[in-house]
Amino acid sequence: MHLHQVSGRSRLGLALSLLTVLLWGLLAIALKIVLQQLDPFTVTWFRFTFAGIVLGGYLAIRRQLPTWQQLKKVSLPVFLVAVAGLSLNYILFLTGLGKTSANNAQVLTQLAPMMMGIASLIIFKEKYNYQQWVGVAILICGLVLFSHEQVRSLVINLNSYMWGNTLLILGAIVWAFYGLAQKQLLLNLPSTSVLLCLYLSAAVLFSPLAHPERLLTLSGMHLIALIFCALNTVIAYGAFAAALEHWEASRVSVILTLAPIVTLTASSILPSFVPQLLSPSPLSLLGWIGAIAVVVGSMTTSLGTNLRN
Repeated sequence: MHLHQVSGRSRLGLALSLLTVLLWGLLAIALKIVLQQLDPFTVTWFRFTFAGIVLGGYLAIRRQLPTWQQLKKVSLPVFLVAVAGLSLNYILFLTGLGKTSANNAQVLTQLAPMMMGIASLIIFKEKYNYQQWVGVAILICGLVLFSHEQVRSLVINLNSYMWGNTLLILGAIVWAFYGLAQKQLLLNLPSTSVLLCLYLSAAVLFSPLAHPERLLTLSGMHLIALIFCALNTVIAYGAFAAALEHWEASRVSVILTLAPIVTLTASSILPSFVPQLLSPSPLSLLGWIGAIAVVVGSMTTSLGTNLRN
């Protein structure tokens, strides 16, 4: 089996990974707001439909829509894994988020890029050097400290959080399968074409479960949050897919672990501007030390060798 090879433009891969982190870090907060008025299936259907229409229109204007000859070269089993993984990740994450908190959801979701990174070392024969493994160790310690308050909360509120956490963990597992399948799809299609096919397929899957009429009942701030989530789908996953073209999956996955820090920072700042929608989520000194360790560990791992243009 032929395996996808990266372009070697590491700086571009890093920049795209960081953009993905920023958008995914804010996404959990925006979704938490939207869930106050919409159900998970309608939100997910709208995000995929919006993304498919926008991306499809963009590719049509640029005359870059995938051809039938290109589509015939795609492995159907791999494509089905990617569609199933992405669709299940969206709905499992959103349902779990509704039962927990944005910070907690982001912390547990970090299982996804870590599992994808380890799997890519095996499947794609990517390698970590000693410095990178040290970074992984620092990152793991940082995640433990960072999630200290959330873990303590889980012990106290086990009954209310248990089901949500189970869904989030399952969502992280299926996302790892999606990420690896998408990397293989890049053998025959550019990243934009892969995402277009995935978005449209997922939109069709969720259409029987969605209630589009409920979109008309959204208030101003909730509508803005929903539009942000929809745009986030297009831009964040586009940046993620493009990053995989230029950087090893194992390194991209490590950078993605920075998302909880973005979520935490935003959760501390945004409630001051929209107190009617969000409540502050303070973090202890131990939690901040863990957050810094996550940053250090992530950067140590992803930048284990010199960046190349």
